[in-house]
Amino acid sequence: MGALRVSAISYLNTAPLMWDFEHTPPPEIRENFTIEYTLPALCAEALRAGEADIGIIPVITAARMEGLVVLPEVAIASRGPVRSILLASRKPIEEIRTVGVDTSSRSSVGLLRILLEKYYGGARQLTPMAPSLETMLDACDAGLLIGDAALTVATNGLRTYDLGALWLEKTGLPFVYAVWAARKAALAERSQPLPLSTIFRRSRDRGLEAASLAAIAREWAPRLALDEAGIVRYLRENIHYTLDAECRAGMARYFELAAECGVIDRAPELEFWAGA
Repeated sequence: MGALRVSAISYLNTAPLMWDFEHTPPPEIRENFTIEYTLPALCAEALRAGEADIGIIPVITAARMEGLVVLPEVAIASRGPVRSILLASRKPIEEIRTVGVDTSSRSSVGLLRILLEKYYGGARQLTPMAPSLETMLDACDAGLLIGDAALTVATNGLRTYDLGALWLEKTGLPFVYAVWAARKAALAERSQPLPLSTIFRRSRDRGLEAASLAAIAREWAPRLALDEAGIVRYLRENIHYTLDAECRAGMARYFELAAECGVIDRAPELEFWAGA
């Protein structure tokens, strides 16, 4: 029986989730999983192509893809400002007509489209571009940066809009960016099921311990040219890692609005993993 192939995201905000997989993995992980790191959108493509068995994928992809089961309790979400989903512009948001968008996270692009269409005057032209704010602003009124690029970009003299904060302001709900999802076909091939919920929840819990966050900050600070205290604050205060009832409500509202805006065909009923 082969190991389950995990496709994970190479962003700072996933580091706590991967703690047990990267730091002296226990036997249940070492013997049953292999890991490959990529971008959020490519995690989804790996699942779609059968090249991965479990992936942390944009929630918009979970709404579009058949044959997946979502692991409960763990997510990448925010309950206010998220800091790492940033719209930057020389104009007020109401006057923006064109946006260069980093497409590495489809949920974030879908969120921007919904916010603009529903709350800020209607549809805009969104153009996929490399995550360079200077290049985006040379061609468009605004740029959408995601993940580590948003955390490290210089925005002096620009208007900036945190999409997590805008979503909370307009809906009163948290926003869920990504969830762990598994291919049901891959899980069905195993003669004995693994306690997936427990494994991924325990890894998150250990990754959020104070000593773990300090270690993550020491590792990532030189990579991103950010101070360690700021990284700890980001992981502790801006990112919410629990797929709780409020987050499920926020996810349902996102799907509802995404269907209304044509981002997805219809609001889905996600299937959640019922095992341990």
